[in-house]
Amino acid sequence: MEGSFPRAVCVLKGAEVSGKIFFIQQADGMSTKITGQVMGLKQGLHAFHIHEYGDNTSGCSSAGPHFNPFKKPHGGPDDTERHLGDLGNMLADANGVANLNMEDKMIRLDGPHSILGRALVIHADPDDFGRGGDANSRETGNSGARLACGIIGLAPPHQSNI
Repeated sequence: MEGSFPRAVCVLKGAEVSGKIFFIQQADGMSTKITGQVMGLKQGLHAFHIHEYGDNTSGCSSAGPHFNPFKKPHGGPDDTERHLGDLGNMLADANGVANLNMEDKMIRLDGPHSILGRALVIHADPDDFGRGGDANSRETGNSGARLACGIIGLAPPHQSNI
C-alpha cells in the first residue's frame, strides 16, 4: 500500500526548463521510486542530481555541491561508490521533454540522510559518472550548467498524481 509510505515532490524552475518530479519510498524500504516530467530541455541526455542544500536564494548556484554524506567519489546510479545524490541522466526527446520512471536504491525520504529539504538540479550536459579522467568528472560528472532546480518537499499521502 503505497499511500502509507513517505512521498515527496519537487517543482523545478529555470529560465527555460521546468517540471515536476515525484518520489515515493517503496514498501520494501530498499528503494525510492522517482517519476515525473521535465520540459524545455535540448534533445539528449541531461544529468540530474540531489544537491546538499535546499536553497535557491541565488538561483540554482546556492544549492551547493552534490549530496554526499558518506564522502564517496562521484559515480552513476548503479555504482556502489557514488554520491548519494548521483541519480544519473534523463533523456529529452525531440520536443525537449524528459519523462522519468525509475527506482533508486540509495536515496531515502526518512532517516538521517533524507533527501527532504534538499535541492534537485537539472544540468545542461550528460553525467559521465566520474569516468571522464579529470577532476571535474570525479566531482560533478562534467554535468555542465544548472538549468533548473527545486526544493524536495514532503507531499501529502493522498496526492493523486504521484
